[in-house]
Amino acid sequence: MATNLQFIKSASGSSVSSLSITGFTTEYDVYAIWTPTLVQDGNNDIEARFVDSGGNIITASEYSYACLSMNSGGAFSDVKSTSSDRIENVGVNDQNETFGVGSTTYIYNPADSSSFTFLTHQSSGMRDNGQLRGYKTSAVHKVAEEITGYNIFGLSGDITATMILYGVK
Repeated sequence: MATNLQFIKSASGSSVSSLSITGFTTEYDVYAIWTPTLVQDGNNDIEARFVDSGGNIITASEYSYACLSMNSGGAFSDVKSTSSDRIENVGVNDQNETFGVGSTTYIYNPADSSSFTFLTHQSSGMRDNGQLRGYKTSAVHKVAEEITGYNIFGLSGDITATMILYGVK
């Protein structure tokens, strides 16, 4: 995979219900989103959805995903779905830690309206017992349509986040 990142834009929000970053075009086949800061006011996982060409967050059951949850003080586990209205487990912040979540997400072929959009993701954050939890997630949006953005939200509270969008050459 190419490693030359081209900065496109950033988006930030403080105590918001969700945060989107848009800017996917046909200029790049692959986009990287770096999230150096993500804190949830609630006590649960961070979820994601895509944004369609009309600017709407896609909430229909059009996602399939598989996620490996790696707990530093316990057993690893996985969660998966073949028909979900979101991509689960793209971060955790169970302790309202100001440390928050760090993550990197790659999105493949989002602007190609004749192809499904794929995602790979990895992140780390704090669990409710003060231990670290890492996630590795793969997902697909199973409708061939133009995707122009990425949206994240807290499962049980507002988020404070910064996302930085890059095109991958």
